[in-house]
Amino acid sequence: MEILRGQRLAMAELGQKAAGDSLQIGMSISGLQGEIDSACFGLDAQQKLSDERYMTFYNQPDSPCAGVRLVKSNEDSAKFLCQLSALPASIDRLVFTAALNGSETMRQMQSGYLRFLVANQEVARFSFSGADFQDERALMVGEIYRKDNGWRFSATGQGFNGGLAALVKYFGGDVAAADDSQQPVSKISLEKKIAAVAPKLVDLAKKATVSLEKHRLSAIVARVGLVLDASGSMYAQYDKGKVQQVIERLLPLAVHFDDDGALDVWAFSSNTLALPPATLQNYSDYIASVEYGWRNWGMMSINNEPAVIEQVIRHFHHSTLPVLIIFVSDGGVSQNAAIKKLLVEAANLPIFWQFVGIGGRNYGILEKLDTLSGRIVDNCGFFSLDDINSVSEQELYGRLLSEFPLWLEAAKLKSIVC
Repeated sequence: MEILRGQRLAMAELGQKAAGDSLQIGMSISGLQGEIDSACFGLDAQQKLSDERYMTFYNQPDSPCAGVRLVKSNEDSAKFLCQLSALPASIDRLVFTAALNGSETMRQMQSGYLRFLVANQEVARFSFSGADFQDERALMVGEIYRKDNGWRFSATGQGFNGGLAALVKYFGGDVAAADDSQQPVSKISLEKKIAAVAPKLVDLAKKATVSLEKHRLSAIVARVGLVLDASGSMYAQYDKGKVQQVIERLLPLAVHFDDDGALDVWAFSSNTLALPPATLQNYSDYIASVEYGWRNWGMMSINNEPAVIEQVIRHFHHSTLPVLIIFVSDGGVSQNAAIKKLLVEAANLPIFWQFVGIGGRNYGILEKLDTLSGRIVDNCGFFSLDDINSVSEQELYGRLLSEFPLWLEAAKLKSIVC
């Protein structure tokens, strides 16, 4: 199986029948003269190296529980043996990295890969090349992370400045003897991440970056979800491509915030449909292609907002990261009491709801969110537009992000988010 950059897969799809199966991961980079330091970082739910014994590398080849081991290999530059069931609950993800020692950069490599083996047989491979990177000297190749009571894999392919010490600092560890010449670590820019995969979104990425910096959200890691009204009154919005434009405008925010670099999506009318995440790989014809296209979703009926709100709450109920939900509707809201009850009860969860009205009327309770009583924090915002194209991207990002940082501050004070 060939795995694409940015793709996410359940471990079962990689030949792992159970989380406790022995897993072999081989990594290799060719075309460089200097040494390459391979490592696996065992991170907690905050994506930090809270226990440095779970950094597995040449100087510490075994984790305490033997859940991760670095062993010699004749075929790969580095080989990790993983026993996922042996990892303690405090380890939320394993991040596999490669770092250069000399003056070479990742763009100078010829090729590289991370591959999965079961019983010494290759079952899947993620390939990359120097053309995917700039002058970074470290690389986060991929990560295995917990989700929905199981394990998943994300082909990250993300570069960082600096070497192994920079990666240690980035993940919150201490560098015992860091060289003074070591360059400070810096997360690859949103623009650069998008340019490598979806160059048509670069201009949007630039505008999103300005808004993120303005609202002091550049360093925030969060989950991002999108809820799309797919009731009958939205037919023209789908047919004319305006809902597709919503996906394209919001994806840069998701790539910046989201720990998976993807936008979780739901559609609803009388029923609710959880759609595949929108990513840099599938965004261009997302509305027309996922689940055989919007005309085959079984929607275009009446509104049932409470059902989709309940599904989103169940999905993010145990999130350890803050969650930004963007809820797009053209109105026709009638179940005011049920919606109010759900949002009041959800105020103690790490979820902020940004409702956006487009081209409709009768938004009901959504227009009165700021006056809802009985909430520990104000967890909702609302604004309406006649047309998604009636405002610039810069203004749209500004309005989408204006209340999120206020909620973050209040939620931290109430220990709703860390």
